Amino acid sequence: MSILHKLVPFHISRYFKLIFLIWDILLLNVSICFSFMLQYGSLVQTDLKEVQTISLLSNLFWIGILLNKDAYRIIRIERIESILFRMIKQLTIHLALIAIFITVLKYHDISPMRLLYFYLIFFILLLFSRLGFMKMLRYIRYRGYNFRTVVIIGANDKGENIRKVLAKDLTYGYRILGFFDDVVDPFALISGPLLGGFDAIENYVLKEKVDEMYIALHIENIEIIKKMTALCERNMIRIKFIPDFLQYTRARKVEITFYENIPVLMLRKEPLEATVNRLLKKTFDIFFSLFVIVLIFPWLFPILFILIKLDSPGPIFFKQERSGRDNMGFWCVKFRTMRADKNFDTSKQATIEDSRVTKMGSFMRKTNLDELPQFFNVLIGNMSVVGPRPHMLKHTEQYCELINNYLVRHYAKPGITGWAQVNGLRGETKELIDMENRVEYDIWYIENWSFLLDIKIIFSTLYNVFKGEKNAY
Repeated sequence: MSILHKLVPFHISRYFKLIFLIWDILLLNVSICFSFMLQYGSLVQTDLKEVQTISLLSNLFWIGILLNKDAYRIIRIERIESILFRMIKQLTIHLALIAIFITVLKYHDISPMRLLYFYLIFFILLLFSRLGFMKMLRYIRYRGYNFRTVVIIGANDKGENIRKVLAKDLTYGYRILGFFDDVVDPFALISGPLLGGFDAIENYVLKEKVDEMYIALHIENIEIIKKMTALCERNMIRIKFIPDFLQYTRARKVEITFYENIPVLMLRKEPLEATVNRLLKKTFDIFFSLFVIVLIFPWLFPILFILIKLDSPGPIFFKQERSGRDNMGFWCVKFRTMRADKNFDTSKQATIEDSRVTKMGSFMRKTNLDELPQFFNVLIGNMSVVGPRPHMLKHTEQYCELINNYLVRHYAKPGITGWAQVNGLRGETKELIDMENRVEYDIWYIENWSFLLDIKIIFSTLYNVFKGEKNAY
């Protein structure tokens, strides 16, 4: 009898979270020891009060991060990419917390290089640990262990879709036995076997020891659904429901929340609707804009003032009312890049070799220097450092009639730079598809916002400033 077979009655999978927590703490402390060996050649300085305090905090912070809601979940339907992304996010939070405490406690004896070694080693150990766990699961389930047997009630598109997902990867650990339905949807390409009608379900699930039942029926079959629920509750079968979301939307990132006991479906996730996220973004906006205004403006502004004035007569700044959050207008400030001629239509988008653009204006547009005054907009709260770029009121009015979801981009504050811009979607929109693509990227940003994403966009913007962009004219 194999070891795996002997372990089956103990239901080891129930203790996975505790096992992984202990394993991670072990890896963390191994990483601490190795970081000292790399830095000093021995475990010297480990007896220092500062080192012991930070090591203890490292353990406590990591335990807190792993025990945080949804931070260390273990579900069967999850790809390795998602697991690794969550791991990187956890390490970033851990690093930020440790850095804050080192600064606040003024622990100058903590070596930055030693900390770098620690996080590199810890990341590598965690990476191989996670990959090894996925390989182990694949092997165990290949040998026929740790599987859950599943039946699907509803031989239709919904039922087939969930079958495809559950059968997609061996590491998910599902064995789909088949479908039950009185009437098979003639337009659905059902791949699994039809095991019978609704009347045959009870005898089958009791005989085959089914672990989970997925209900993919329309709400008009409420009596059957109630009957299946009672059957599963009586016989310790986990029941799961596949809602009819597709009749509302085909979006993949819908969100469900509860108003008391009433489930409410929303078409998209909006991370910035969470108070903590809004506060984090607002705090960053204030400090980042102050940093630019205090450290960069005093020496750069006078230079730009002189160059703009020498290049062409007219005001230094250009003000224009643009669409902000909730489609509220605000005055957006930029350095003037066009000639101050009343005959020019400033509501028209700039084009290649536009005669309205000055030589200095062309340089500032290519390097994004014309956007610098918008940090004052950020400071007073009209804009954010990162977000969908604000459009002219005329263009907002025009495109909201042509693109159905155009105004969704106004759920967030407009930004000096944005996800669409760093992906090359900037400049003149010659065709409607150009604006549709830009809106698609803006909405993706709103649905997938994170602080790390904002940092990535800022660094990408700085890189593009030095590299140059072909659409910046």
